Amino acid sequence: MSSNDAPQYVLPLVVRIERAQPPARTDALETAARAVLVMLSDDRSLGDGEWAGAVRAWEDARIRKVVRRARGAEWRRAARLPGITVTGASAEVRVFPPVPLDGWPRELAKLQVSGTELDDAGEPAAPRPGQALLWLNPDLRMSTGKEMAQVGHGAQLLWWAMTDEDRKTWRDAGFPLAVRTAGPGRWAELVASGLPLVRDAGFTEIAPGSCTVVADFPDSAR
Repeated sequence: MSSNDAPQYVLPLVVRIERAQPPARTDALETAARAVLVMLSDDRSLGDGEWAGAVRAWEDARIRKVVRRARGAEWRRAARLPGITVTGASAEVRVFPPVPLDGWPRELAKLQVSGTELDDAGEPAAPRPGQALLWLNPDLRMSTGKEMAQVGHGAQLLWWAMTDEDRKTWRDAGFPLAVRTAGPGRWAELVASGLPLVRDAGFTEIAPGSCTVVADFPDSAR
């Protein structure tokens, strides 16, 4: 069975966006990317773990991710479902084991996909040594929720491209990573570099085949 014919699963992510204190955009992107990695490397997702079957079914088809937003009681209800909450400096993202495309839990299905537009108060700090870098295409306009899914894809492709030893080192360090938007000239170099590259399926917002993210290894894994 080809990946296009396999039953379709999706990885749900929910970002907490309270009206009074929304998270910063870059922090939300980085937290979402780390949440994907935490799910992939969790013991429950591996071997005979309780989530492993769903993760394999999802990875055997398209590695689709959908980001929804929640606040208040919505967030508290979502947090009671099996999953993992990952926190950043200002962001909270909860990742759940993959579900069938048409089989979302009711508590998550009711959450909105739209409205995930976030901003940064200033320019993000320079990346630190040892961080992986997830570079966004400077020529595409996407909602923050869409960007969160894209950098999650990039983190997953990077994880797959690593050796077991480098994966362990990165995991033990807490998956240090940074998300930045590449400059136009730098983006062309990155796309041609052979590094893990995300090409979007085009389900939402952008054209099919658009290059969205290039993932660069942590310094220790180069």
